[in-house]
Amino acid sequence: MNFDDKIKDFANRIESIKNTLTTEEATKTALIMPFFQLLDYDVFNPMEFVPEYVADIGVKKGEKVDYAIMRNGKPIIIIEAKSITDKLKKHDTQLMRYFSVTEAKFAILTNGINYKFFTDLEHENMMDKKPFLEINLLSIDDNEILQLKKFAKNTFNLEAISSTASNLKYIDNINSRLKEELENPSDEFVRFIINDFYDGVKNKNVVDRFRPIVKKALSQFATDFMNEKIQIALGENAITKTSVKTENSKETTKVLTEEELEALEMIREILSDVVNKEDITYKSTKSYFGINYKNNSNNWICRLFLYRKNQMGIHIPDENKNPIKYDFDQMEDLKDIKPVLEEIVKRYL
Repeated sequence: MNFDDKIKDFANRIESIKNTLTTEEATKTALIMPFFQLLDYDVFNPMEFVPEYVADIGVKKGEKVDYAIMRNGKPIIIIEAKSITDKLKKHDTQLMRYFSVTEAKFAILTNGINYKFFTDLEHENMMDKKPFLEINLLSIDDNEILQLKKFAKNTFNLEAISSTASNLKYIDNINSRLKEELENPSDEFVRFIINDFYDGVKNKNVVDRFRPIVKKALSQFATDFMNEKIQIALGENAITKTSVKTENSKETTKVLTEEELEALEMIREILSDVVNKEDITYKSTKSYFGINYKNNSNNWICRLFLYRKNQMGIHIPDENKNPIKYDFDQMEDLKDIKPVLEEIVKRYL
């Protein structure tokens, strides 16, 4: 079994036992130590995996971090473990204190399901306030598994992870900034966009006049870009894009077919990184099989037309909820448009 499969298998195990764990010690024994075993660390070797690692702070003695992973007699990663029921929001400061008095370059805060990875990108020997990587094992994706693998014993490389941490942090910051500009373009961004074609003075009145235009243009660009990616993902030769009208007639529900059940489970699995599976609901009609968010037909994610095997269609809403149709051959093809479906459901959060 390869690393990816081991992690996914472990995630399934967490799902099956999580409701039986109520204490920090139970979480450590059942989830956290086995997790680091998956990363090939010998959790029973005190020269490699040290429990209750001393991290005295100034005159305050007896301070200990739950675990330290050692290399050549020095800590490279410190780990603060909490109960599975803990939301981890109030323990960053505690870990920050421990980080400042050890030689470790990385710190992990975990409740056995969620893992927050910290380092010192902003100020040397001072843990950053924000983690450079956050992973939920119950919704871990392939890219996160790739990042996690870098922390495994046999592939651990301090310089490589530090470089990755820097990139991940800045990418996250850039994504956040771009999202803000898409939703509400700033004065500076509007001036930047219109600078190449508007020669007049770009005062406040001009900026305010162009702001809704820039916002609409960005929205249209995002929609067109999304549609282009869908075409590429589903296979350009197999796709036929058509204009469709929204069904206004009252529909009657029916018993789910095997294909509809398969489609529902597929979409729920695809979107499990973003929302809880139970929040993905359906509306089965004579015309289509609709996938909605929280039983709200206004918050529709997609509409599936399961004509017959190897001849199926999907309607995806654009920014204005106008449906665009694409044809696909098999249910597995839906996985290829996971990023697109995720972006759609994020509109409703």
